[in-house]
Amino acid sequence: MISPEQLNAAPKVLLHDHLDGGLRPATVLELAGEIGHRLPRTDAGELGEWFVESADSGSLERYLETFDHTVAVMQTAEAITRVASECVQDLAADGVVYAEVRYAPEQHLTGGLTLEQVVDAVRAGFEHGMAQAERPIVARQLLTAMRHKARSMEIAELAVAYRDAGVVGFDIAGAEAGYPPTRHLDAFEYLQRENAHFTIHAGEAFGLPSIWQAIQWCGADRLGHGVRIIDDIGYDPATPDGPFELGRLAAYVRDRRIPLEMCPSSNLQTGAAESIAQHPIGLLAKLRFRVTVNTDNRLMSGTSMSRELALLAEAFDYDLTDFRWFAINAMKSAFLPFDERLAIIDDVIKPWYRQNI
Repeated sequence: MISPEQLNAAPKVLLHDHLDGGLRPATVLELAGEIGHRLPRTDAGELGEWFVESADSGSLERYLETFDHTVAVMQTAEAITRVASECVQDLAADGVVYAEVRYAPEQHLTGGLTLEQVVDAVRAGFEHGMAQAERPIVARQLLTAMRHKARSMEIAELAVAYRDAGVVGFDIAGAEAGYPPTRHLDAFEYLQRENAHFTIHAGEAFGLPSIWQAIQWCGADRLGHGVRIIDDIGYDPATPDGPFELGRLAAYVRDRRIPLEMCPSSNLQTGAAESIAQHPIGLLAKLRFRVTVNTDNRLMSGTSMSRELALLAEAFDYDLTDFRWFAINAMKSAFLPFDERLAIIDDVIKPWYRQNI
């Protein structure tokens, strides 16, 4: 058995975490009070429970409403900087040693900020959070464009402009159905010409076509979620040890070591999996796909990296050896320069696990 203390202390790498999905409930309350924004609850504990219950409700409307509240309180540079700093400090307290945190700058402009001012505010928050964190952590930004809007090229250019100032990549997010990644092909082609990194939300709410387009048309370096790749693997659930037959797309994803940014608790809330024990991560890890473990929206899922690992340990009997594999997978897949990735693997991740396994 892995103790909670070990889980917390274990070095973790987080590639898929949304800034507007990880606020502290008390911070939401305080910031909402400053601007007169009305919330569904007035107590921090009750508000936190409301976020999780709404995300668990099965109602898309209630789930989206949760983000209406968090985004509403992130419309000034001061608020964004505070949220970003607290995000980094919370991740560090949970044992995260490297994090790529994403957000959509275009959603934070109603208070009069420019796109550049939003990115600068997050950067200031990350720098403050890294300086104040109780444990060493490296935090970087991923800039997200909303796939149902038309600003992806603008956000891609912003990501390139800030790639030496804390931004390591680009992403698109939002409803998959009806908004294929190929709608933003010009942005992805631009990023490729600029030798920039990007990930694409694909294979969560929509199936294999979304994954195929993200990889083969758009050239994604990683897949956000990617759980539906399981649909391209033939197997009998009654015989968990196989045989397994990988389709052409699944085989390509595995052969090319394309990272899968899997978020178990969040995937349950969105209906991409029925339970942790039935989550595709179990089979995909067994078949040695490049699987990573992530939080997605810590507030809405009431979760942390330690909690996600604990759930997986209970469901699949994982131990520290497995968690070392997940951490190294993620660090290898990060958009940080190679020498910096290698330093975290060799100087932080491996030494801790060597001493504790």
